[in-house]
Amino acid sequence: MVLTTSIAVIMASLDTAIANTALPTIAWDLNTDAATAVWIVNVYQLAMVATLLPFASLGETAGHDRVYMGGLILFTVASLACALAWSLPSLMVARMLQGVGASGIMSVNAAIVRHVYPRALLGQGIGRVALSVGVAFALGPTVASAILSVATWPWLFAVNVPFGVIAMVIALRTMPRTPRAAHRYDLVGGTLVAGGLGVFILAVGEAAHWSHPLMVAAELVIAAILIALLIRRQAGHPAPMLPLDLFRRPMFSLSAATAVCSFAAQGLAFVGLPFYFQHELGRTAVDTGLLMTPWSIVVAIMAPVAGRLSDRYPAGILGGMGLVVLSLGMFSLAALPADPSTPDIIWRMALCGAGFGFFQSPNIRAIMSSAPPGRSGSASGMVATARLMGQTLGASLVALCFALAGQWGSTLALLLGGGFALAGSGASFLRLAARDGAKPGAI
Repeated sequence: MVLTTSIAVIMASLDTAIANTALPTIAWDLNTDAATAVWIVNVYQLAMVATLLPFASLGETAGHDRVYMGGLILFTVASLACALAWSLPSLMVARMLQGVGASGIMSVNAAIVRHVYPRALLGQGIGRVALSVGVAFALGPTVASAILSVATWPWLFAVNVPFGVIAMVIALRTMPRTPRAAHRYDLVGGTLVAGGLGVFILAVGEAAHWSHPLMVAAELVIAAILIALLIRRQAGHPAPMLPLDLFRRPMFSLSAATAVCSFAAQGLAFVGLPFYFQHELGRTAVDTGLLMTPWSIVVAIMAPVAGRLSDRYPAGILGGMGLVVLSLGMFSLAALPADPSTPDIIWRMALCGAGFGFFQSPNIRAIMSSAPPGRSGSASGMVATARLMGQTLGASLVALCFALAGQWGSTLALLLGGGFALAGSGASFLRLAARDGAKPGAI
């Protein structure tokens, strides 16, 4: 079971890392500009954000194992469709379907881990999941560089297909049946939350691309109306799809805010840096992949260490310290000299990875442990939703930075990312005063 979930998580995360690294190459091949090409990343993340909470709720009623398998199948098929795409619109449609499949995997992954690992070892289990994500991001730039050195960009997506088939075979043999809630799935509620969050993220992306203010305002109003209808419909529901009941727990809400800020910082860096390396420094796509790798390698090293520490020490301290280090790394990248050497870049990327890796596992453990066992699906969905909301916000803000600062857009994105990391650090330290599950080993 651990093997199949690790493969699936690696694929979903690897795909994001590969697309980020190869974005300039894909943009050039499809004859589009950098700001438009960012939508290749955004549409994947938009589809995930829109469907994570509905899938998480479906996992509580239909079984986390079934949602996981459905997501894995769709992700594998959509990866093949991405490889066969012939234009920007066809690639974006395939990426949207791929995002829905990834959502099925990621929405229930933490819930499955919580079902398998005892509470005393939950931090180690989550650390292994974070390790899988870290390995994927570590491999992503390298895999992208290796493939682009011998083949065209469609092979970046085709690589998912054989691994998806392997994960399916293993899952059919090992995936445990998970408990099912007594209440029925709210299909109308799922539609409302998907529409509300999807339109909200669309509005953020449109604003970043300087769309007409009236259009952006209309999208925000539509999103607000849909969410309001959802809240009214599910008032008194034992497990609301938008888990407002869990947000009344300070530990849960602060941990979610910490995640959004930190992943926004990561999104700003991982989308902005490839353009900086290739356009400003004149590095090749292969060089870019190798320069992005130190961040993810250090995350992979730190994730299991932080996971074990989170079984003993408060997430507020671990996450706060990690995000301070991440902010220092982001600011140091923004302060790179005009013609930096490779070691100058590597130590700054490693510093970012150390800070990010130290935050991730304790934060996931804090979110999952602050929710009742019967709400594992909702908590798992919020783990993934907070991450994707942050990454999507970061990617959208990169487009805005390029529009505002032109060739200095990458530097502005890094400075903004450092600010988000500091904000996340503040939210993390505030958890030390939270009362719900705030004892070491409980969060």
